[in-house]
Amino acid sequence: MENIKTKILLVEDDPNLGTLLQEYLDAKGFETKLADDGKKGFDAFCKGAFDLLLLDVMMPVKDGITLAKEIRVTDKNTPIIFLTAKSMKEDTIEGFNAGGDDYITKPFSMEELLVRVNAVLRRSNKQRAQNSDDVKFSIGKYAFDAEKQTLIHGKEEQKLTTKESQLLRLLCVHKNDVLDRNFALKTIWHDDNYFNGRSMDVYIAKLRKYLKDDNKVEIINIHGKGFKLLVNS
Repeated sequence: MENIKTKILLVEDDPNLGTLLQEYLDAKGFETKLADDGKKGFDAFCKGAFDLLLLDVMMPVKDGITLAKEIRVTDKNTPIIFLTAKSMKEDTIEGFNAGGDDYITKPFSMEELLVRVNAVLRRSNKQRAQNSDDVKFSIGKYAFDAEKQTLIHGKEEQKLTTKESQLLRLLCVHKNDVLDRNFALKTIWHDDNYFNGRSMDVYIAKLRKYLKDDNKVEIINIHGKGFKLLVNS
């Protein structure tokens, strides 16, 4: 089964730093696309689907702040972390006003970058789940009603337990994106201990069984991260 990685767009004009960051993030399990100026970064953004954007502030052709503002016109949700050589308060405020979620000041350690990336991704997962009021979802050939806790395929109706319904709803909110394992455990079980983790694995297996009649729908494991509900058109 394919292991789909979290995708990062890195826009950095320093070729040495850009390559170093790309290699490090890839080694940590991400799939990183590197662009060396703002215009190329915008082109890459328009062509691909990314889970996180790392934007250098000072760049030729188009700076990171301008790039972020252009991206936010069509995409309000994908988290943005700014990489900046400046530590001035004005630049930090400008970055957040442009739609940034966090910033990191050069020089920084690779470990600090990884911590910030993971923290922003977790916050993004949580915010999306909280902001979504949807209770009805289309999952391929299935109709899922989280409020009624029903999964309907044709004339067949599967009644779900509360936790099955809660878990499937989180997967639907993050459809085709990674649902962080610990986030799901804390949201539904309120504790990410080992026993709750095993319990969630059992529920995932049940949901896979319920969705097995549509070969364009699958729930895959993302090693070290969580799960992804894939719905192929």
